[in-house]
Amino acid sequence: MDKSLYIAEKPSVAREFAKALKEQMKSFDGYMESESAVVTWCVGHLVTMSYPDAYDENLKRWSLNTLPFFPPGDKFKYEVIGSVKKQFQIVNGLLNRDDVKRIYVCTDSGREGEYIYRLVEQEAHVQGKDRRRVWIDSQTEEEILRGIKEARDLSEYDNLSASAYLRAKEDYLMGINFSRLLTLKYGDYIKNALSLEKNAVVSVGRVMTCVLGMVVDREREIRHFEKTPFYRIIGEMDLEGSSFETEWKAVEGSDYFNSPLLYKENGFKKEESAKELIEKLKPHDKMVVSGVEKKKEKKNPPLLYNLAELQNDCSRLFKISPDETLRIVQELYEKKLTTYPRTDARVLSTAVAKEIYKNIRGLSSYAPMAERAAWVIEHKTYEGIAKTKYVNDKMITDHYAIIPTGQGFGALNGLHPTAAKVYELICGRFLSIFYPPAEYKKLSLTLQKEKEFFFASFKVMVNPGYLAAVKYSFSKARDPEKEEERKTGESENDSQEKGVDDALRIKLAALKKGTEIPIAGLSMKEGETSPPKRYNSGSMILAMENAGQLIEDEALREQIKGSGIGTSATRAEILKKLVANGYLNLNKKTQIITPACLGEVIYEVVSCSIKSMLDPKLTASWEKGLTLVAEGDITPDEYMVKLKGFITRRTDYVKQTDNRGYLNRCMSYVKSNYAGTEGKKGKAKK
Repeated sequence: MDKSLYIAEKPSVAREFAKALKEQMKSFDGYMESESAVVTWCVGHLVTMSYPDAYDENLKRWSLNTLPFFPPGDKFKYEVIGSVKKQFQIVNGLLNRDDVKRIYVCTDSGREGEYIYRLVEQEAHVQGKDRRRVWIDSQTEEEILRGIKEARDLSEYDNLSASAYLRAKEDYLMGINFSRLLTLKYGDYIKNALSLEKNAVVSVGRVMTCVLGMVVDREREIRHFEKTPFYRIIGEMDLEGSSFETEWKAVEGSDYFNSPLLYKENGFKKEESAKELIEKLKPHDKMVVSGVEKKKEKKNPPLLYNLAELQNDCSRLFKISPDETLRIVQELYEKKLTTYPRTDARVLSTAVAKEIYKNIRGLSSYAPMAERAAWVIEHKTYEGIAKTKYVNDKMITDHYAIIPTGQGFGALNGLHPTAAKVYELICGRFLSIFYPPAEYKKLSLTLQKEKEFFFASFKVMVNPGYLAAVKYSFSKARDPEKEEERKTGESENDSQEKGVDDALRIKLAALKKGTEIPIAGLSMKEGETSPPKRYNSGSMILAMENAGQLIEDEALREQIKGSGIGTSATRAEILKKLVANGYLNLNKKTQIITPACLGEVIYEVVSCSIKSMLDPKLTASWEKGLTLVAEGDITPDEYMVKLKGFITRRTDYVKQTDNRGYLNRCMSYVKSNYAGTEGKKGKAKK
């Protein structure tokens, strides 16, 4: 009897497929089988690229004479990973069984999942089989069966496969060539400079080195930042027994408009200048209302979570690393609680929007969100969601945003408390898009004293709207409005909602142009500029996702729009590797990232040798190229020609130059910032 083979990425996923098929499965070593179906798995990668010595034993010894290395004829070699050889032999046998006529590829629906299967098929030399690709967004039984029913011919994913192969070849060639090149050239120098026990291996990677550069650059901005004091003038006003503050600004008409004495329009460079203005405005009697602006504001719910946004919020709220967030959300996915986690999209597809009622209805059984889900169902606000910004097929590549499935609640009791909080966070963000905007009343006042102007702004929430949906059990003490403003950075410095009582609000609302208000006093407030903030693990992930924002050239920024540094599936692992290598330090309590001494030395070595590897522009443009291959806009051969040319040029340059003199000048600066913190491995202590 002919059989269908279902090959998943992990045993746990394979079990879900076996359950969904509702076949009488018998378990064997490495697979399950029924009369009509066989289900097996890959346990992640079973096959990997071979090291250079697989091409020539002499390449086991590192030498500048053998660089750059490219496989002869671009024929890359692959091999089965030793630790999983047994499972590969099992899968190999199943793929080539005579009674297996159709293969359903059920690895993760994305570039990496595609690559995992293609390598196995390649090494198993599969021939003459009907191959179908199952593409699913969750592991619910309904979604699995839909994926199998709608499975497409595997050839439709050949461009995605080509992109996956190229990504691996690119990382391999850059890593092998540049790591060997810089280690041979400067490894001994680094050892002596840092008094290491053995030569330093300079690990270089397309994404990893760029991230190192971003962290070091930020740290140097902070080191070299010089605080600038400035002096503001505050007017305290007495409105019929109630008080409020106003702030002076040097707008057009002021004696100080565009004055060199100013730091900014609302502050002086010197204390004396501020005091002079206060004296000049004596007697401090009254100000006249010269402008009143009243308006209503609406604030819509944010877009849904993709992996990067979720990692950022989890770093901020729960102080967990991006790697831990990915592990948690992968667990939620495998327990059918949420949809596919490795996604860059923050919107829903049109098809999903049509069925979204099921997800909402399911959350009615989840206590923390039951009332909110019931409100959405009662008011049927989901019916018009397809016409909003939260649904956009053009903004989806592989998968839509991370949302709750409305199923799998039996697994909730077994979740770690942090995982339960992450799930609640996803549910709150999801339900919030079905709520109305938060509404505010805003009053802006302009007051005049002689030729000088003072300003005050008051913002009052009149309807919480979606903010009612994002009140979480783990942050009950927080005001959701203030929390949302703090997170997004949208709070206004001059907004004075806090401390404004109802009596003052009524008096303010009655103010008209020309009204005179007594001045209770004028005072000076000293402030100072702040340095840039260090990256934390979450903001680093967002910076990697939005690499285009770091690029000054507008044309290139637009060209690589949507292509960040790395992918949603790899960014957390890259950060983890940089910390493991001793290049970066990660404070586990705060999730703040700083360079280690060794990392900053590596930065200098790369900077004087292959500086473009530190530039987000280069890394993001390579990622954009991979996207173009996946979309069929350029061929793999075109991409490889550019890649080999880049590696050859940079390798030749490094071989022909010696930058030890430059590095000597840099080394004293670098080491001075880590005095007393260098360990035996050259790491800066945490």
